[in-house]
Parts: sequence; C-alpha cells; structure tokens
Amino acid sequence: MANRRTITGFSNPTVKFLRSLREKKFRKQSGKFLAEGLRLLTDARAAGRLPEVLVMATARDSHPLLDALEADVLAAGGEVLEMGPDLLAKITGKDNPQAVAGVFAEFDTSLAALDRSAARIWLVAQALRDPGNLGTMLRTGDAVGAGGLILIDDCADPFSVEAVRASMGAVFTQGIALARWDEFLPWLRGGPGQLVAASLRDAVDYRTAPYAAPCFLMVGNESRGLPAEYELACDLRVTMPMKGRADSLNAAVAAAVLAYEALARLDG
Repeated sequence: MANRRTITGFSNPTVKFLRSLREKKFRKQSGKFLAEGLRLLTDARAAGRLPEVLVMATARDSHPLLDALEADVLAAGGEVLEMGPDLLAKITGKDNPQAVAGVFAEFDTSLAALDRSAARIWLVAQALRDPGNLGTMLRTGDAVGAGGLILIDDCADPFSVEAVRASMGAVFTQGIALARWDEFLPWLRGGPGQLVAASLRDAVDYRTAPYAAPCFLMVGNESRGLPAEYELACDLRVTMPMKGRADSLNAAVAAAVLAYEALARLDG
C-alpha cells in the first residue's frame, strides 16, 4: 500500500518530524501532537478521532484492537509506519515505549467551540503549569461527565506527551479551550453559567454551597492559587476544610473533590 511503509534509519526526516512533536514550538507550527499506547489510541478511535499517522513497532504482539485501528486509519487515508522499538523510543522519549503511537491534528481550542449547555459541570484551571495535573484534570472531567477543561492564562500545553499520557485518553473525550482571563469572563457572562472558585476569600464550605448548572469550577496555580481579581469576579467561593498542617490541596485533587461534590448536589 502506498500509505504504509517501513522506516529503518534514525536520520529519516519522518523520524525527525515525529521527534519534534515532543516540543511545544513544533507542535504549534505543525498543528499536530503525539499520543502513545493502544488503549489511548483505542479511546481516541471510540471518541471519533483517528490518528493521521499510526506508528507501530516491528516487534509487537498481534491484537484485534490494533488491527481494527490500523484498518480504520488506512480506510480514512492515513499513513501507517513500522519501525524498530529503538526508533520508537527516540520518538516518544521513553526507554520502554509502548508498541504503538499516533499523530493527531490538534483540536479547535477556542471558547466559541464549546457548547456550555452540553454539560452541567465544566472545569477551569488558571496558570496550571504541571502537565501531569493538567492530564489528571482532564481525566477527572471525563469521570464526572464534565463538558471539558478551560485553561486560563499561561498553562501547560494540553497536547504535550506528558499531559496526553496523564489524561489516560480523556484528551479525546473532553472539550479543551485556551483563553486569557479577559476573554474568558466576557464569554462566560454572555450566557448561563455559575463561576465557582476554590478559595479562602469569604468562602463557604464546599459541602453546603449552592451549586447551579452549568457550573464552572475554577482552581488556580499550584503554588500561588487564584489572583484576587479572579476570585472576586466569581459567583461563589468555596473552601475545603484542612485537618492537618497543609494549607491547600494539589490543584488537580482539589478540582476532583469539588467536581464530585458539585455533581452530587446537582444530582440531589
């Protein structure tokens, strides 16, 4: 097949391109990102997203899900590449890479692409810098049936290999939007939506707060929290009791606790 080939050389231009997708600059230039692992790619396929390029290790076990994925990629006009595990390790940056990876086109990350009526809960993160936290928030959003994750100001790249890996496939099931605060707030106020901040500023207990759908749950930067201006613009500020010496939770953990509580109260 013309759209299936084997690559053997480290200096191959395709290998260099695939390796470049580990860097944000080249992801933005190409509008592509890399995802790794059969489970993750199968989740993408179930969500209606196929890789434009499917990369498979020559030394791999046969699997019906991989066969189905390969057939769908070829039927859609995509490309299938085979290469040795050593080449695949160079591309993914892992000493023990999984036997399959895929190149996807980045999604529309504009606020206009979101349908706020599609879900009762949305997650919002401001200046979230850790890709693991970002991926975990996407995974939490999937678990609670959130519409997606809105990233405010300078956040980690949701399409980095680390964030995609940490999302466990939720990068394909959750809406993702990137915006500055002065873009997000007018958008939010342009329709229904309650903005809730995890905060210590005149906050109420998160277990008794009057959540209302669609509920936008916002957490701040891992070390600094939310700017005062952002907190004051919220409809509701909630706090979680801290029984020990720590004065705050991890940002992704806080988002998960709030999301499940809000969901329970909206369901109740």
